[in-house]
Amino acid sequence: MSEDDSVLTRIAPPPLARIAYGSHAEQYALVWQGGAVAATRPLVLLLHGGYWRPAYDLAHMNSMAAVLAAEGWTVANVEYRRIPGHPEAMAEDLHLALQALLARTSPHNGRVLVAGFSAGGHLALWLAATHASLQAVVALAPVASLEKALQLRLSNDAVSEFLGSAATTLTDWDPEVRPDSQRPAFILHGDADDTVPLELSQRYVARHPHAQLKVLPHTGHYALIDPLSPAWPEVLAAMRRASEAA
Repeated sequence: MSEDDSVLTRIAPPPLARIAYGSHAEQYALVWQGGAVAATRPLVLLLHGGYWRPAYDLAHMNSMAAVLAAEGWTVANVEYRRIPGHPEAMAEDLHLALQALLARTSPHNGRVLVAGFSAGGHLALWLAATHASLQAVVALAPVASLEKALQLRLSNDAVSEFLGSAATTLTDWDPEVRPDSQRPAFILHGDADDTVPLELSQRYVARHPHAQLKVLPHTGHYALIDPLSPAWPEVLAAMRRASEAA
């Protein structure tokens, strides 16, 4: 039976604002504001998936963003440049977004929690290793090992397409082999994920003592960003734990 991926096209409640964090058309975030409790919690930056390809934008994270706001977080669903062969543009955007959105959104407690899905989970783990302002990470079915993803040629060689000539410096972009960030990382991965194999998360946590992996039985890829799925309570629990850690 194929996985339910209806969340990819589901219409979400509209955001409160669209905030540009740079001059490029893709340097923006959609922001949903939490209630009074959001002032006691970190700002949540959501990073979408799509194997870093320009064809996939932030829209599939809007339902998750809206529900997290209703649960009490201020949420910024971040768009970023996805230029095959130029990962440095993506990296620049993530650093710019983190700094700008923290200053230009409210309410929150002045800290940042990054939650990423799939390729966005890779970016969240990579950002934790490269940005001092980040307090905690939630990674949902992340591409946590570029080395293994490259070996498996996942999504028609998506890693090679993403990195281009930078593939010669794979370790710069691979969260698995980066030094441990010393920041809490909460990873959820389904054991029935055919898009990003569970093995990638298992390899990551084996090398990063500050990361915790929860394996969700009978769970596929898209369930982790679907508020209507049986996996959603586990996502909320991870968000709460990460917020307390932050």
